Amino acid sequence: MTEPGELRILLDKQAIREVVMRYCRGIDRLDFDLVRSVYHADGVDHHTGFDGPVDDYLAWVAPLLRLFGGTTHIVGNHLSEIRGDVAVAETYGTAVHWGDPPSDPRRNFTTGFRYVDHMARRDGRWAIVERFAVREWTHSDVDIRIEPEAKGPRGRRDGLDPVFELRRRVLSEEPTG
Repeated sequence: MTEPGELRILLDKQAIREVVMRYCRGIDRLDFDLVRSVYHADGVDHHTGFDGPVDDYLAWVAPLLRLFGGTTHIVGNHLSEIRGDVAVAETYGTAVHWGDPPSDPRRNFTTGFRYVDHMARRDGRWAIVERFAVREWTHSDVDIRIEPEAKGPRGRRDGLDPVFELRRRVLSEEPTG
């Protein structure tokens, strides 16, 4: 039998994991309102090439991401350590980046990362207070991309992506978080 305190911790861990998942969706779909929503107002981000407040981070990362044809963030191991209304979460992942020309290693690479996050619950909402996007490794994907083998659904970086279409149809929601 689960004790009430244990259930609260499980619910908190799931809420924290979903913060990370919403961040990845927002980055991959260029939904910067969704990305903004995973940080508290005073949030800080430390990325390769950037260090500062979340609003400055968004102004920095949005034009960079638009240089790519797409990105896919794949999340693996995730551990949250919770003490009341604060937590440290560590999330391992791989991010694939692709773009034109296929021969440009700055537009075609895969990187291994860890998000090391200070999270806090404020007004009942878990969000990022401070994030360290730790780059573990990067390798070039130059000239290895191929075209799909047949017609079928393709990812989009706007409100017409299949996830947003289904959300509108099934959940009757607008294309955000």
